[in-house]
Amino acid sequence: YNDSIVFRVCANMFVGREAELQDLMSLWRKRTSSIVACRGRRRIGKSTLFREFARRSADVYMEFEGLAPNPEKPVTNADQLNEFATRLAKLTNSPILHLQNWQDAFFRLDRAVDDEKKTVILLDEISWMAADDPQFPAVLRNAWESFFHRHEKLILVVCGSVSAWIKKNILGNTGFTGRFSRDYVLSELSLRECAEFWRPACEHLNAREIIDVLSVTGGVPRYLEEVDPGLSPEENIKRMCFRKEGELYKDFDAIFNPLFGADALIKRDILKALANGPLTGSELAVQIGSDRNGRLSERLKELEEGGFVDSDVGLNPETGEECRVSKYRLRDNYTRFYLKYVEPKKGQIKRGSYHFANLAALPEWNVMMGLQFENLIVNNALELVPLMGIGNTTVDSAAPYRNARRDRQGNPKGCQIDLLVQTPKTAYVVEVKRRQRIGAEIEDEVAERMRRLPLRKGLSKRPVLVYDGELDPAIEANGFFAALISSRQLLGI
Repeated sequence: YNDSIVFRVCANMFVGREAELQDLMSLWRKRTSSIVACRGRRRIGKSTLFREFARRSADVYMEFEGLAPNPEKPVTNADQLNEFATRLAKLTNSPILHLQNWQDAFFRLDRAVDDEKKTVILLDEISWMAADDPQFPAVLRNAWESFFHRHEKLILVVCGSVSAWIKKNILGNTGFTGRFSRDYVLSELSLRECAEFWRPACEHLNAREIIDVLSVTGGVPRYLEEVDPGLSPEENIKRMCFRKEGELYKDFDAIFNPLFGADALIKRDILKALANGPLTGSELAVQIGSDRNGRLSERLKELEEGGFVDSDVGLNPETGEECRVSKYRLRDNYTRFYLKYVEPKKGQIKRGSYHFANLAALPEWNVMMGLQFENLIVNNALELVPLMGIGNTTVDSAAPYRNARRDRQGNPKGCQIDLLVQTPKTAYVVEVKRRQRIGAEIEDEVAERMRRLPLRKGLSKRPVLVYDGELDPAIEANGFFAALISSRQLLGI
């Protein structure tokens, strides 16, 4: 085997995914082969995970990737087979074969497996690979039953960013029922893992430099690989977002490309509607001019599974039961930033005519970054738990809370809480703030929210402040907050 292709080492160090890696390692202890599914949004590091897993533990790694749709010329099944054959030839140092169909392709691949060696085979972007052949799932199932499962040291991975296709055609295929050893849905890296991309310089940086970049990128590994730790956050954001060559200038269109079908366009509309604030399913249907039918619900579930949207279903603090009406929130920080700041100026950026003195000069920049920081914290809510002094207490719910009640005169009496963390005995009212200086008046603001928060009997309230900025010394001296959590603590630097 050609080692330069079998094991490709990423230019950047591998960060995170230790739980998944350890779980995958356990598959080698089986005495039978394994088939594994992995799903998640583009750039989340699916293929990188299996390259690293193979680098650490396998003898042979073979990766095949489906060809993406092409706006100039439709990609045919013959094109996909030719790509597969070319890749197989490179991996095995053998002539390129003419593959008649996918049954032939998998038969040839099976012959390349050495029973004496631990082997990982990755079929990446499998929905693209199968796009022009409706029989592909059935052929893969038959190949697994007839060929692949007989190799005791083989792990076959099916992977892709079109989660709905994998669920319907592979995981939901009755022929594969009970066959999959693992089904991973990868999410963003934790805040502490994200900070590793700035090592070893991060100990000497202002935490805001890291937080501001993360507020734009989220914990998406591919975006973080583009970060230059030697540049300021402003220079990094400008380079990645506001230049036509930038990864974050191009990626939204790559993810939600019309070539991927009508669903991609409708999902774009959903995300654009949510960029202006959380909406219920009914409100969203009105915004995008769609009936609230099963298809809309399916698309929302697909966006949730991809990490773009969250339904924020928490417990009702009055009843302890799940909230009956949930609102959908645009979870993905990059998408939110792109739709607010990049897309409206995309034409100018492409022409190279979009100029501004600095990021702070952009409309409502500090307000926007405050909301981005809040979204980042809500996405990583469970990372707050050990810093809140909760210890081993069960967390029943962690979600934003909104109550729009009014009194008989029509005056507002409800409240909006950035994050409400509920345990069996306590409701933690978490306030998230990004300001240059945070004054003691924040205590009065949070006290008012707590006063308006309706709680069931036996539940106590405690305020928590998560902040990025300089605290007024009086805040710590007053002892109002049960916990003060800085962005530096969250990053672990």
